[in-house]
Amino acid sequence: MRSGFVALVGRPNVGKSTLLNAILGTKVAITSDKPQTTRSQVRGILHLPPEQGGDPDGGTQVVFVDTPGIHKPRTALGEHLNDTAADALRDVDVVCLVVEAPGPIGPGDRWVAARLPPDAIVVVNKVDAARGDATLERLAEAAEIPAADYVPVSARTGEGVDTLVRLLVERMPEGPPFYPDDVVRESPDEVWVAELVREQLLAVTRDEVPHSIATRVTEWEWPRIRVEILVERDSQKGIVIGKGGSVLKEVGTRVRAQLPEGVYVELAVKVDKDWQRRPESFHRLGF
Repeated sequence: MRSGFVALVGRPNVGKSTLLNAILGTKVAITSDKPQTTRSQVRGILHLPPEQGGDPDGGTQVVFVDTPGIHKPRTALGEHLNDTAADALRDVDVVCLVVEAPGPIGPGDRWVAARLPPDAIVVVNKVDAARGDATLERLAEAAEIPAADYVPVSARTGEGVDTLVRLLVERMPEGPPFYPDDVVRESPDEVWVAELVREQLLAVTRDEVPHSIATRVTEWEWPRIRVEILVERDSQKGIVIGKGGSVLKEVGTRVRAQLPEGVYVELAVKVDKDWQRRPESFHRLGF
């Protein structure tokens, strides 16, 4: 048996969570085009049988750790998210730096790269969105970063994902599994449902609101789930509710579509002024 941990790190919006979902073949991390979508370490577990794990005597288990995008923080929460990403680099077997093919590797990418071990893997994501020779240009830029391998992939289409998985499996040490073979995500169901609500709020609300939104389950009496949505200002509360409750209705419909039939999701909005700037507030939320 082989088993080990892989950390996915990089700037915001390079597609780390989408890549994790593509590797596992199922959704374990929420995704959006908004920065700071991932606010904590998200663990997804890949189980491979002997014939796919490269070891004829036993299977392979790879535990992926998806991390918040590393960025220039503007709030106490932003600083905490950077610390959370840095913590993920400790005690893992492989680090994957994810960059994107359509745009140049910039100072932010290189700042992250300078803090990685020399045996890291650079993953050039979004090759499906790259025009002309952009992917080749990005691989040439990536080659300037000390690393063991450089892999072009498209998390959206799946191109190159199998190649990346094979490289990671080869790097896994011998060891027992860390999770039962029916577990694909570590987060409890309550956390998962709260994240699904936040994901759909990111998709539906306007740009000025997403950073200020937090969600938590306050009641779980299956099949009834109550999710509290926190915002920082009264004006944001109106935006999240929408005219006649339209935004909450749309979010509730989208969330229920991803849950077992018959589940009732109740959404409530509360103002917690400047919660991102107060560590005691975001620590209570599990960050």
